[in-house]
Amino acid sequence: MSTDSFAAIDLGSNSFHMIVVRTGNGQVQVLDRLREMVQLAAGLNADNVISEEAQSRALDCLARFGQRIGHLPAGRVRIVGTNTLRQARNGASFIARAEALLRHPVEIISGIEEARLIYLGVAHTTAGSGRRLVIDIGGGSTELIVGEAFEPQRLESLHMGCVSMSKRHFRGERIREADLRRAELAVGMEVEPVEGAFRSLAWGEAIGASGSIKAIRDVVVAEGWCEEGISREALRRLRAELLDQSPETLAARFDLERERAEVFAGGFVVLHGVFEGLGIEALRVSDGALREGLIYDLMGRVRHEDVRDRSVTALAHRFGCDEAHGARVAATAERLRAQVAAAWELEDADVAYWLDWSARLHEVGLSIAHSQYHKHGHYMLLNADLPGFSRSEQALLAALVRGHRRKVPQDVFATLPSASASPELALRLCVLLRLAVVLHRSRSNPPLPALTLAVDGRELRLGFAPGWLDDHPLTRVDLETEADYLAAARFRLTLANGD
Repeated sequence: MSTDSFAAIDLGSNSFHMIVVRTGNGQVQVLDRLREMVQLAAGLNADNVISEEAQSRALDCLARFGQRIGHLPAGRVRIVGTNTLRQARNGASFIARAEALLRHPVEIISGIEEARLIYLGVAHTTAGSGRRLVIDIGGGSTELIVGEAFEPQRLESLHMGCVSMSKRHFRGERIREADLRRAELAVGMEVEPVEGAFRSLAWGEAIGASGSIKAIRDVVVAEGWCEEGISREALRRLRAELLDQSPETLAARFDLERERAEVFAGGFVVLHGVFEGLGIEALRVSDGALREGLIYDLMGRVRHEDVRDRSVTALAHRFGCDEAHGARVAATAERLRAQVAAAWELEDADVAYWLDWSARLHEVGLSIAHSQYHKHGHYMLLNADLPGFSRSEQALLAALVRGHRRKVPQDVFATLPSASASPELALRLCVLLRLAVVLHRSRSNPPLPALTLAVDGRELRLGFAPGWLDDHPLTRVDLETEADYLAAARFRLTLANGD
């Protein structure tokens, strides 16, 4: 398979999707698409545990996906999990089994990050201009986005989807008027808090992106209620046709797949409620969605147009970080990394990014308080909406900021998600960041002297020009104190003053 190939897999609550593309001459050519309705959310019980039966369906699908992407190198594949895997208490064990089949890491993304990626997929695959509203109905969540060109301006993720609404309100039985009204009220309660904000953005066109919306479009067009897309009137006519129907009769009446028929009513009631709440008269349907967004985001990373870098810059600016100081710390951390990259297996380009981002954000917690600011920064980075970052990536960034001063929090590194980095690699990055921070404690502009860093396992030797440490006694004391902190984490730091 060409090294210009990329693949993305969306582990959705209702369906798993895979897309494989090839790039060249500025064009993206789709090589393969696969979709299977595994209905993972249908196997999620009241305790948020995915049943073994649902896991088995999902893993059988991923075995087939894994065969298709088996020859693609790391960095050319992104696999993300959404709402059901965000909720599942046994999600970590399922992900471990999935990664064994796929041979690539699985990331869990937030609802807001899911919304951003959906918008990116729609924007790159749907012609049009001006401000647009994008709607995506998944199995367990619904994303609403308003954006212009390739930039989203407002993103929301609502806790309702075709599977969750169907399980809660229809349960595979014939649909009664009371069922529909109860479900419509539940959707209205979810949409109401965001109605005003979305209506005020004055978008000119509504676009839908998801299997549920495509299925509804196919039905209303086939019935002659719309020539294309979906209108509000067509949804009202469809509502009347749903009464007294069961999944079996819906499948026969509208020529639906059995799995789609089981969640059709839930998807319909969500879309109908969004139409009513946001005042939508008509919607057109896009072929692009989350997996296409993943592809374009991944291509941006390869081309050094990484949205994560913009997110770090925006966060540093928003919380008043001393950006000049952060840049000095980042430059010194990179000098140190370059010297130990081979010995400490830090040669991957992504490793340099993590060191740079954590250096630029290491003081973000100062916006809350100086006391324990590294802990404030840790909390902020774990819980912020950071476009481009998965949950595991945010956990790694937060851990580095948490560990940049005082006691090394070994428990934080030991419990990092497997998709982020190994605990040992993360600790090595943390040590380099800590040294860079100590060396810039004076916050002054004069450059540091030539530095040499050599490592052998957890043994570090930091060398300076002759007499430099004698002329900078405060730095010597800071480094000796740092050696004590590192010793508690089983690293040994020695200083060489030009000998």
